[in-house]
Amino acid sequence: MFNGKSVFISGGTGSFGKQYTKTILERYKPKRIVVFSRDELKQFDMQQEFNAPEMRYFIGDVRDLSRLKEAMRGIDYVIHAAALKQVPAAEYNPMECVKTNIHGAENIIKAALENQVEKVIALSTDKAANPINLYGATKLASDKLFVAANNMAGGHRTTFSVVRYGNVVGSRGSVVPFFKKLIEDKVDALPITDERMTRFWITLQEGVDFVLKNFERMHGGEIFVPKIPSVRIVDLARAMAPDLPHKHVGIRPGEKLHEIMCPMDDSHLTLEFNDHFVLQPTIRFYNKSNDYAVNKLGEQGKLVEQGFEYNSGKNPQFLSVAEILDYNKRAAE
Repeated sequence: MFNGKSVFISGGTGSFGKQYTKTILERYKPKRIVVFSRDELKQFDMQQEFNAPEMRYFIGDVRDLSRLKEAMRGIDYVIHAAALKQVPAAEYNPMECVKTNIHGAENIIKAALENQVEKVIALSTDKAANPINLYGATKLASDKLFVAANNMAGGHRTTFSVVRYGNVVGSRGSVVPFFKKLIEDKVDALPITDERMTRFWITLQEGVDFVLKNFERMHGGEIFVPKIPSVRIVDLARAMAPDLPHKHVGIRPGEKLHEIMCPMDDSHLTLEFNDHFVLQPTIRFYNKSNDYAVNKLGEQGKLVEQGFEYNSGKNPQFLSVAEILDYNKRAAE
């Protein structure tokens, strides 16, 4: 579906944006790929790796609506990956997080509507479900904005959906490169926030593939959640450094023991498909049905039981130490 199409990626120089660009160039023949980000050095570095004639690099910030409108001219598909994502940094710099994650989301929506973009998918996070930190709260607000944008579209062709998933193995800011550096520095012990802690686990390529598929599945207004395994943080530490002891350091500001992707309070809206869940919108759209039981690919979902919660600590699938090693290896390839 991306052959001959123009694709825009906000935050395009990040881990996701680079992998998405690589995948699109390998599998399709796009007309253009517009990488939009505010870091000129990262853009320069990315240009050394991705310099195909269809590549375009725009320096800009999602806080700047006029720049976004310019960069989105002639765009068919938008992936919104730009965000301030560090939980502790958001706690200490709340307004900066709000400006990028909420006001930036509003600007993406306005620019997409003005340019008659066909489809928009915004990347979310498990921290947006029942948030306890500012980062999660801003991403929940962003999710709500993108869902409601389908009503704002009016006569425009633009449709908006959201993809929500958990920790990306090996991405910048994740615990894997942090542990790896500590091991390389020959520390005496690995810091563990809490031995009970669990997280959802997904590779970067799995995340990219899930987003690609959802461009085909989406009606507009859904929040897509993949079925992915969980890991125990202590098992991750054992997998990466089996001989190192652990040092308990306590939970960081705004951190949870377990993450949630489908909250219990939304169980009456949650559909289960073969390999993913869909959270249906809480609001009704004036120009489309709110029945998402069959997606655009013809896949059929069914409502989950009342009280269902997709929680990393209660996930039926946990990775063993050996499986974690395999995931980490695949993520590094």
